[in-house]
Amino acid sequence: MELQDEFKYLVGAYYGVREMDQYDLKVYVLKDIELYIRNFIETNPIPNFNYRLEASKIDKELSLKTKLQDSLLVLNKINGPTKLITMIKQRIQKMQHHDYE
Repeated sequence: MELQDEFKYLVGAYYGVREMDQYDLKVYVLKDIELYIRNFIETNPIPNFNYRLEASKIDKELSLKTKLQDSLLVLNKINGPTKLITMIKQRIQKMQHHDYE
């Protein structure tokens, strides 16, 4: 996986968790993901890469479903809360159910 792709799914995960308004403690999880992203950037600098611009594009261009799927990947890496993971999986399932109707 290229560094740009990894950055993309990390940021997608952040925006996916941000959409989970029904989870009361999301602010703490968002902080953890933000720290994970900052650490990734410091450890893996990408030459000539505008992180803020790319993050803005990711927020606007990725579907909610993709952001939520990305959040599952990242929450698994950071040992995120099981309750939030379950809520995200349920939301994705509801979205898939509506796609088939």
